[in-house]
Amino acid sequence: MTQLRLLGFAGSLRKGSLNRSALRAATELAPQGTTIETYDLDDIPLYNGDLDVDGGPPPVRDFKERITKVDGLLIVTPEYNYSIPGVLKNALDWASRPAYESPLAHKPVAFFGASMSPIGTARAQSQLKHVLLGTLSEVFPYPEVLVGAAHKKFDESGIVTDPTTGQFIGKLLGAYSDWLASRR
Repeated sequence: MTQLRLLGFAGSLRKGSLNRSALRAATELAPQGTTIETYDLDDIPLYNGDLDVDGGPPPVRDFKERITKVDGLLIVTPEYNYSIPGVLKNALDWASRPAYESPLAHKPVAFFGASMSPIGTARAQSQLKHVLLGTLSEVFPYPEVLVGAAHKKFDESGIVTDPTTGQFIGKLLGAYSDWLASRR
């Protein structure tokens, strides 16, 4: 079996965010044969077309290079004001350049999210899907994972304390890994 490599990132800059915890949990729940390298979006500057020369600033070039080298992406998104956070949209805007030939073009992407809200990140995930379709990314369709009341489901170190949440994340990662392997 060939090893699958994923790049995972959370759409939050806060070190103690629920979505960073969910991403840490995902790295532990990845099925055998799949590894998730995590990436922090902290150093990516605000998108500025004037700086979009030769692949952009060094942190942007690094981000794009990492996207290019993996089999797929795993995005863990919070929901801010019924949408995806600006930091996540900004990172995707950078990674989507040059248009139609970016590292995101035809890159498989799965995502889920965690929120204190009882409906999790349903609206943010819907909007994220639209953004990714605009980048020509290939969005993994199923299963959707909406971690509601997430503050009760992870401990401070990112360990899933709710068995059902762990099962949902594990099911997503297993199905995504199978989908990626079938595409080779």
